Amino acid sequence: MPAFPRAQVCFNGAMPPCRRFRLRLPSRTLVLGERTLVMGVINVTPDSFSDGGQYFDADSATDRALAMEREGADLIDIGGESTRPGSRGVSMQEEIRRVLPLIVRLRRKLKVPISIDTQKSAVAEAAVGAGAEIINDVSALRTDPELAGVARRHGVPLVLMHMRGRPRTMQKLPFARNVLADVTRGLRDALARARKAGLPKSQLILDPGIGFGKSYQQNCELLARLRELAQLGCPLLVGASRKSFIGKLLGDAPADRRKWGTAAAVTASILGGAHIVRVHDVAEMVQVARIADCILQEL
Repeated sequence: MPAFPRAQVCFNGAMPPCRRFRLRLPSRTLVLGERTLVMGVINVTPDSFSDGGQYFDADSATDRALAMEREGADLIDIGGESTRPGSRGVSMQEEIRRVLPLIVRLRRKLKVPISIDTQKSAVAEAAVGAGAEIINDVSALRTDPELAGVARRHGVPLVLMHMRGRPRTMQKLPFARNVLADVTRGLRDALARARKAGLPKSQLILDPGIGFGKSYQQNCELLARLRELAQLGCPLLVGASRKSFIGKLLGDAPADRRKWGTAAAVTASILGGAHIVRVHDVAEMVQVARIADCILQEL
């Protein structure tokens, strides 16, 4: 197992409390920071790294989303295009064909908000029109800057994620020498793009992009130093669920055997100040989040 550098401590004594934010959605206001919110993942794709093909039809995806809500999910994130390493993407028409029927079905059945995971403004426009209330953009407005206009017009929050390169090439490019500096700079640039497009900072969420163009070691370093990203002044979302760095650290465990490794990463994320954790195994990670929140209150 590789040795990892000791993270720099950015505070003295007890951990500072997680900053609270009020995130306005069309149907409600979410308070972030009182407890960790759990976002369940539904990939309506044949090729996502973890659950590709499992929920490719509307019936199975609907059943899974409703089960996640029963298991305690606070949000459901729906995606119709894989962003796994090496993926090439799909057309706007195909992505809409995959996600729209599911969102239309779920908007009348779910009590929790729906998030649309897309890099395309046309997909976001269709999804928000059908009932999605958050846009989750892994490209942080680099793929399609018009996506910011969709968020602004509809008054929905936007998640800006750091990715080094593109999904097709992100694990082939040279890794950053200083991952925290690279992620911080990338997220600052993303915030600048969003603000220039007229989005208020109060509607923006930042994601360090665990697994997106980072080495296995750098993913661990980011989790260890997550609180340093809180200085950017936005809520933090972390998606480490079943990622390949967990499999590598567990002796090349396949995606469906990374549940307990994910639990450790989720705990680290929460203790590091994450407001939202994005996960596949909702029932188990809801338990992890509740215990981690309780521990965090005592630190």
